[in-house]
Amino acid sequence: MAWFDDLKTPRIKTQVSQRTSKVPEGLWVKCQECGEILQTKVLKDNFQVCPECSHHFRMSAAERIALLTDEGSFDEYAEDLVSTDPLEFDDLKPYKARLRSAASSTGLRDAFVAGKARLGELPYHLGVFEFKFMGGSMGTVVGEKVTRVFEAALQEKLPAVIVSASGGARMQEGILSLMQMAKTSALISQLREQGIPYISIVTDPTTGGVAASFAMLGDLILAEPKALVGFAGPRVIQQTIRQSLPEGFQRSEFLLQHGFVDRIVSRKELASELRQWMWRLGRLTCRFPSGI
Repeated sequence: MAWFDDLKTPRIKTQVSQRTSKVPEGLWVKCQECGEILQTKVLKDNFQVCPECSHHFRMSAAERIALLTDEGSFDEYAEDLVSTDPLEFDDLKPYKARLRSAASSTGLRDAFVAGKARLGELPYHLGVFEFKFMGGSMGTVVGEKVTRVFEAALQEKLPAVIVSASGGARMQEGILSLMQMAKTSALISQLREQGIPYISIVTDPTTGGVAASFAMLGDLILAEPKALVGFAGPRVIQQTIRQSLPEGFQRSEFLLQHGFVDRIVSRKELASELRQWMWRLGRLTCRFPSGI
């Protein structure tokens, strides 16, 4: 008898045991910076900041509003504005279908939320991008909402704050989206004429037409750590100029060294820092309640 005749055929389990348990989706998340496996709840309680390496995960618009306002003080406006597909754009998927899909997944009508709020009892007007809505791209609706934040700040003589997280102008609206750059920038010049402070907070990522307009025109520009901020991506720039780029190019730390942003602020300190600067910049011109 050959030696291999005594070998037994391995028994292969063909069915998964009923006792096998599955971990619910979304319960854990891996930090892309340090590789640590984190509980979603722990990450949420820590303002979406990794407790091991302080990597700043992206936040939703709702989380941003909760972070930067007194509880229950945010009063949204212009929430009824909806894009109408003015160019009847159609690529792999019709633009209207993309809008419906983004609205269904985020619960928003577009990539920007505007409203009046209070922070430490200090009133101001706040606009926040939702990156999950088509990459936070800026179309006519986003441009109009940003404009209304500035107009309300002008009318009430209160500070204006915009939190940017955007891939830039929305290609599906073509030149109409690019026109929002001039439209919003014109309002900023009016704010400056009236001495009303505009504070821009740039987060990861802030690029394209948003970075090339109002996001980088603040009287004070605050940035989160290691946020990607710039017009075009590093690869596009490197291929265009045919030169190697410095390490950390377009990250907030690099921009701070070269004077493009004023301060880098950790998310845990952002609310208190924002309130202090609103008070400092607006104490002479803004209509703050007495006693604050």
